Amino acid sequence: MFNITPTVRNLLIANVLFLVAQNSLLPLLTQVGSLYPIGSPYFYPWQFFTYMFLHADWGHLFSNMLGLIVFGPLLEQRWGASRFLTFWLICGVGAGLLYEGVRGFELHRMEVARQEFHQSPTGPEYEQFFRKTFPDASGYEPLARAMAQDPSNSEYIAAAERNVDKAVSDTWNSPHGGMLGASGALFGLIFAFAYLFPNTQLFLFPFPFPIAAKYLAFGYTMLELYQGIHRVPGDNVAHFAHLGGLLIGFIVVKFWEGGRERFY
Repeated sequence: MFNITPTVRNLLIANVLFLVAQNSLLPLLTQVGSLYPIGSPYFYPWQFFTYMFLHADWGHLFSNMLGLIVFGPLLEQRWGASRFLTFWLICGVGAGLLYEGVRGFELHRMEVARQEFHQSPTGPEYEQFFRKTFPDASGYEPLARAMAQDPSNSEYIAAAERNVDKAVSDTWNSPHGGMLGASGALFGLIFAFAYLFPNTQLFLFPFPFPIAAKYLAFGYTMLELYQGIHRVPGDNVAHFAHLGGLLIGFIVVKFWEGGRERFY
């Protein structure tokens, strides 16, 4: 059985209560508390803190809380309750900040692609815009073919420009564009656990053999980096928030380690 320490238990309870509130009591909480891109009409500064207590569904919550239960207790026993909670919150907020940077770069690149299309509104450019910027999109191909066959048709060009502008505007203004979940904070815990207890043997489903924590953390990092760079259609996981949590966890642990004479 898991030895659930007080702060781990309180975080677990808080996250469950927030999901209950999202689903039944305060459904607007998801929109108000999720982390939206800076510049979105749905962005509020407090979202850097609140997003880590919200989840999409019970499966999302279960996976994050299972990780908290697995990696959290030993760290809380080593650091104490206050420092463990501080670490969890710093990793969560830091992951959100780094994710905002990556998301901001993606949105800037989207805006640049929109402007470039307006400068050269051709059928191939129209198709290329959606293939590169919105790989999940569909239905744009007939207009792209029509523009390629009749490149001077002003109605086709105007329709394509409206569609491109709408796709970009909808991305900025979508109420479903927020990020939520405790994964950023959890990946900070994974790094700290692997750093402080590197040879602890862990079982990872579906592998029937134990894996040392240091190899588990390395494998997770490489997987998240690959999936973040090579995004596939339909992937809505914030991989760079996970990597952000790992990076912030590394920075905090090394800082504390450097000042352990003061802290311990």
